Amino acid sequence: MSIRVNFLGIDMKSPIIAASGTFGFGIECKDYLDLNKVGAISCKGLAITPWSGNDGVRIAETPSGILNSIGLENPGVDVFKEKYLPELKRYNLPIICNIVGKDIEEYGKVARALSVEGVHALEVNISCPNVKNGGISFGTDPKMAAEVTREVKRNTHLPVMMKLSPNVTDIVTIAKAVEDSGADAISLINTLLGMAIDIHTRKPILGNITGGLSGPAIKPIALRMVWQVSQAVHIPVCGMGGIMTGEDVVEFMLVGAKTVQVGTASLITPTAITNITEEFNCWCQENRVDDITQLVGALQI
Repeated sequence: MSIRVNFLGIDMKSPIIAASGTFGFGIECKDYLDLNKVGAISCKGLAITPWSGNDGVRIAETPSGILNSIGLENPGVDVFKEKYLPELKRYNLPIICNIVGKDIEEYGKVARALSVEGVHALEVNISCPNVKNGGISFGTDPKMAAEVTREVKRNTHLPVMMKLSPNVTDIVTIAKAVEDSGADAISLINTLLGMAIDIHTRKPILGNITGGLSGPAIKPIALRMVWQVSQAVHIPVCGMGGIMTGEDVVEFMLVGAKTVQVGTASLITPTAITNITEEFNCWCQENRVDDITQLVGALQI
């Protein structure tokens, strides 16, 4: 059997992708695992110009998860193309570039700048605050999410995957909006908004007060949202949120995910992606799954 999968026209060795923000640009992890064995990597979010990120404490451990308030710190598109992309191209590794922006125009600019040889797809983070609209997240408003999708599609020939925020009342409405605007795939969920308190100082632990919660604690919510979205759209879904084992991958595929992303697990164990891939492969063999696409959406209700 094989666990290879074709996703957005990309031939992947497995359906398991390194999630953005937890694997750097991949090069940082090359001494811990064989990058040639990773299904794909979604690079750390990139903006058209460098972002410095948030001040103060940026990470706080929580029960079964972590809060992060990195603030999307990144070196910008030019540094990525000059320093990281040439080295990444030496590996047999599909590269998905996660992109961010502070307004609609920035999303278009970074999409155009990254539409180069060696980049296989774009993943669009719409959890960013819109500086021209009072700081509201692009991903919490269907119209803004649709505008970002159209702007990115206008500026690239690459497949476009929209990464959805779970911090909404109706995830399906957002999913349909980006699908109708030309998205080629959807990934979800991004982190849930949370906070942590130091009871001794009586202050928030994070410098930005709130941050994004990830890890096993959010898996039930992620499964529910992936299931809801996969029922409502006709484009492929990439699921994420608390995946720590090969069996977790199976769960996400059963609710409709064609591929998955592993994030927080890589911060705990640098070899997590290859470990989870091996576990998933073993599960498929033990359960006589000859074609992993048969798992997608096979939940029995």
